[in-house]
Amino acid sequence: MQMKRLEERLDRPVFVRDGRASKLTEDGQRLLDYARRIIKLNIETIAAFTDEELSGRVRLGVPDDYADRYLPEIMARFSRAYPGVELSVMCEPSVDLWERIDANEIDLAIVTNCESQRAAETFRRERLLWVTSNRHTAHTEETVPLALGRPTCAWRRTAIERLDVMGRPYRLLYSSSNAGAVAAAVLSGLAVSVLAESGLRPGMRVLTPADGYPDLPSCQIGLVRNAHESSTLANALAEHIISSLDNLSEAAIAAE
Repeated sequence: MQMKRLEERLDRPVFVRDGRASKLTEDGQRLLDYARRIIKLNIETIAAFTDEELSGRVRLGVPDDYADRYLPEIMARFSRAYPGVELSVMCEPSVDLWERIDANEIDLAIVTNCESQRAAETFRRERLLWVTSNRHTAHTEETVPLALGRPTCAWRRTAIERLDVMGRPYRLLYSSSNAGAVAAAVLSGLAVSVLAESGLRPGMRVLTPADGYPDLPSCQIGLVRNAHESSTLANALAEHIISSLDNLSEAAIAAE
């Protein structure tokens, strides 16, 4: 509804339908560029006047699955807004980050919400997808070769459960919590894997029920705050993470 009002105000279309998806028009892309610049300037302006004396160190935990996609944007924007703050980052699986929070070793963590019975502050949902190489045929093998995370990985459990339900045979070829290593196994044509939509890389192909792979549930991504060490720095970083990922969401729409 807001987009329609915006299009009426601009007197030109911002989105165009392409099958089930919506894509930005040329004017929509221009609008997105302006919006990103406005958001960036707004954050920097507020920081200059209200957080000028903010300094110290804040510790962030993030799973390797999200690090490549999220960290560059988060770190670049946060360092510009708060140049006096040192941002320390630890990359580990979500289940380990919960333990780091409990041990007071980090102040804030980005986690997959289903990794624990405790609820994180969900701020983003993404499709969970089966992926294969677009140049190889591992996905057509009778016994599917899989490259997945460690046994504690929720995505791994979900993938195996769905294959078991449909009765499709598989073998676990590669197990690692390193997203780059799993992606390498997929891109080299050795295995099929499961990734969140933001983790897709050039050279990957999404598999659907038409390819013989079952639909997967959405992935919930959340924030966990250290209740024992609540601080202005951690709260500032939390708000900045949400703002940065909203920005990435808009950029993803433009790239479709």
